Amino acid sequence: MDSGDVCLYDDTSAGVLMVYFRELNAGHAGTYRCGVNTSHYMEVQLKVQAAFTERVNKSVVVGDEVNITCRIPEEHKSSPKFFCKEDENHICQTVSRSKVKLNDFSDKSLFTVIISDVTERDAGVYWCGAETSHTDFTFISLTTKVQLKLIMPPVLGDEGGSAQIVCPYDPIFNSKKKKLMKSCTDENTLMEMNRWSVNDDTTASVFSVNITGLTAEDAGKYCCAVTLETDVIYLYTHLIIIIKQELLLNKSEGDNMSMECKHHAEYQKVFCKAHEVSMCVNDGVSLQSIRDDGFSLSDETSTGVFTVNISHLREEHSGIYWCGSHIITKVHLNVMRESSVMKKIVFIVCVCVILLLIGGITLIDFKIKCNKTPDPKSLPTIPSSDDDMLYTAVSFHKYEDSVSDATVTFSKDEILTEYTTVIYNMRLE
Repeated sequence: MDSGDVCLYDDTSAGVLMVYFRELNAGHAGTYRCGVNTSHYMEVQLKVQAAFTERVNKSVVVGDEVNITCRIPEEHKSSPKFFCKEDENHICQTVSRSKVKLNDFSDKSLFTVIISDVTERDAGVYWCGAETSHTDFTFISLTTKVQLKLIMPPVLGDEGGSAQIVCPYDPIFNSKKKKLMKSCTDENTLMEMNRWSVNDDTTASVFSVNITGLTAEDAGKYCCAVTLETDVIYLYTHLIIIIKQELLLNKSEGDNMSMECKHHAEYQKVFCKAHEVSMCVNDGVSLQSIRDDGFSLSDETSTGVFTVNISHLREEHSGIYWCGSHIITKVHLNVMRESSVMKKIVFIVCVCVILLLIGGITLIDFKIKCNKTPDPKSLPTIPSSDDDMLYTAVSFHKYEDSVSDATVTFSKDEILTEYTTVIYNMRLE
């Protein structure tokens, strides 16, 4: 039974009737009777004191462990400690000791609860308290409310590409309403649109959202929510967008340089050296762990930019860097030695000079061949047996690609006593 602020649960296997008062107030004070029937019942006098309840929000990465500190009233510090989790019926069920570990402080009004190897089933509302046992009933004072939220690994997507946000949930919430919220607020609840497709696989207890045509505006924090009557249980993740425009930096050893990275105050800064961005986001080398005095960071929150400065560059600084927060830029840094730079410059100059020389020689040779005329003295002569006659034989070979014919006229000079045979190979144009 659930009347809104009071829940009753009959645990037949344990032979126990559980009564849970939610949001206890002065109106709950009074005399209660509980039992099997009117002939077998007991009276319980409930007094409501001043509010002591604390509210704690905890976030933990899936697979990690979480430490919860609980506080109880002084009058209950010698009582056995109690830790429970609300189920779908809002009954606070005892958590298995194999899953959690309770440790007392020297101050008996405090104790800690450690939940190891956290999974999506561990998300939800927990209560810390102390119990007081009587002959026929046990009274449990729940004094610390803990909302445990799970952090999923970040989702990476390329600008213009697609990404999938996967939201696993406890199977007990199969029939409950699920939703995906941007920035974890109800007013930014995402509805199914052209770029968004939603699927709830109740068999696998997984709620997923596919996003296509990613833009920089899609980057940010997302919450996978399961809506209950009074609370929303959710886990959240970050969608990180890798922008298309990459940065290429060529530097020389000994130079100083700066990288400007886009940043939002709500998100963790990312700066690391790695071949893949997934290595960078999950377990890459962060700026804080780079043990190099040449690296320094300046943060300008108002401008949405943080700057990484590297002084006295060395060749080993070369590589691929990723910088940003929810929007990340890929940076190619190439640091060359001074000798290498000079060698490249000398090589380029030499190649240019050689090409110019080859071109000049080729041009001069072409002009010489075009302007050259035959020397008459070098022409072959044939002795004549006729003292009075000069014979000249000229043979012309017309090339096939000539476009016109030509006529050559010779005059006879009777004074000459020699004849010469001259053969010309002419290309008529």
